[in-house]
Amino acid sequence: MKPEDIKRPENKVYSKPELLNDTPMHYCPGCSHGVVHKLIAEVLKEMGQENNAIGVAPVGCAVFAYNYIDIDWIEAAHGRAPAVATGAKRLNPDVLVFTYQGDGDLAAIGTAETIHAANRGENIAIIFINNAIYGMTGGQMAPTTLEGQKTATTPYGRRVDLNGYPLKISNLLAELEGTCYVTRQAVHTPAAVRKAKAAIRKAFENSLEGRGTSVVEVVSTCNSGWKMSPAKANEWMVENMFPFYPLGDLKNNDK
Repeated sequence: MKPEDIKRPENKVYSKPELLNDTPMHYCPGCSHGVVHKLIAEVLKEMGQENNAIGVAPVGCAVFAYNYIDIDWIEAAHGRAPAVATGAKRLNPDVLVFTYQGDGDLAAIGTAETIHAANRGENIAIIFINNAIYGMTGGQMAPTTLEGQKTATTPYGRRVDLNGYPLKISNLLAELEGTCYVTRQAVHTPAAVRKAKAAIRKAFENSLEGRGTSVVEVVSTCNSGWKMSPAKANEWMVENMFPFYPLGDLKNNDK
């Protein structure tokens, strides 16, 4: 027998999730959005929910999620995704309904919608990308911008006396009776990616089981807005974001 005739087992390392469309990626190199999109597509397919899911994306970088993941989507007005998701879930209680939002959307113009949907215990999952800046509109300060962090509107750094404190909105949501699961994850390493994927799956399962509101915050980079290379942005996130936004579960009613 010749060596070329020997059948060797296929060692599959990577493949594109089936639910990801063949759309050229518009996100900046190093952006965390693309990784989270991949995880959502993988989880929906693995759960067999690709034909039983509705995603809601509002204004911001997050709005383009509908270009990439081949499921039903609703585009909401800026900050209104939890309100729209509430209607979608109440009309379709057996459907997996989730929002996909950035921090400028969820924690600023959408603060009221987010808090009240979670306080009511709407059976939706909220995927929250926190990169501490307004990424799409020019890099302005967001509610989540760290003290001393430079942005387009805080060129000398965020000042508490002028701009207030950074908002840990996931901590607030964890205190509400209507939330069943609130966690903070990241996608900067393979191990972190695996944990984030497990968190997204748990949030989706909670939506289907009617257990209340789940929130998965993903502490992320915005190397374009931060004016850093992708590698430096990851380092800055670990050194500065993680101490203020520590990773891990903030609330888990299973425990």
